Amino acid sequence: MKPLGRFFQVTETLDVRKYFLDIDKVERYPISFVIKSDDSVKLLKEKLRKGAERQYSIKAIVKKYMGCIEEVINIPILRKRFEIAFEQGYIRKIIKEIVLQSKVEFNYEETDDSWSDEE
Repeated sequence: MKPLGRFFQVTETLDVRKYFLDIDKVERYPISFVIKSDDSVKLLKEKLRKGAERQYSIKAIVKKYMGCIEEVINIPILRKRFEIAFEQGYIRKIIKEIVLQSKVEFNYEETDDSWSDEE
């Protein structure tokens, strides 16, 4: 069964076991990782590949897992995307969605009308 959207995982670590566990959880459907790092995407991917090669000696396994990483998003990319969203007037909607998704994740049911679309 194919998901309707993209999978994202936010992390501060480069522990490939965690990445591969997340990939396994979504049955190897492509997943994007938002990594709390100012390192370049190229460097982050290199670090992940090296960690994968240390973890698995079989190159086909490393290739399969690395192929499931759809995108790596670092702090500079995230900042740039927020700047673009701000310029286009989407920040309020983005924050509202973040609050909604956080409530769902933490099973929080109280509503907060201060994030209405009218402002």
